Amino acid sequence: MLDALITSKTRIRLITKFFLNPGVSSYLRELASEFGESTNSVKIELDRLSNAGLLKKTTEGRVVKYAANKNHPMFLELASLVRKYFGIDKIVEDILNRLGDVKAAYITGDYAKGIDSGIIDLVIVGNVDWAYLQNLVEKAESLIKRKIRVLLIKEDELDMYKDRLELDKSILLIGENKN
Repeated sequence: MLDALITSKTRIRLITKFFLNPGVSSYLRELASEFGESTNSVKIELDRLSNAGLLKKTTEGRVVKYAANKNHPMFLELASLVRKYFGIDKIVEDILNRLGDVKAAYITGDYAKGIDSGIIDLVIVGNVDWAYLQNLVEKAESLIKRKIRVLLIKEDELDMYKDRLELDKSILLIGENKN
């Protein structure tokens, strides 16, 4: 869907990275390495997105870091579009809202970093029926054409796992952020 609207694959990757998880910031060489592209092609797209006001630049010493501009008028729409592209809206709608006792839910791993690996890692905090959850996950996977790996933990286990799961770098889908 996005590739029909935006012809530059590098621009799609940048928008995905920064608008899927707006807390992420990166610098040019890091992005070029992650995408397997030249620094020149990434720099051109970073400049275009920065000039449009969609990305903000901050300088830390000799390094320029880029991040989503949360104050841009199109921020919420772009973030919503990216989430729909990845099917995250379907995960929330089809899985989390039907489970019952969910205290929090996070997307961790590659998607939280803005990388489309085809596998969405979902951490659910609460007390739910595992068989029912698996049934909902299978349905959501067929809708979004991506694999969903689920880790279900109890609320009292959250502190024990939050560092290992890097919940401070995750995308909070529902619940209260306790990082």
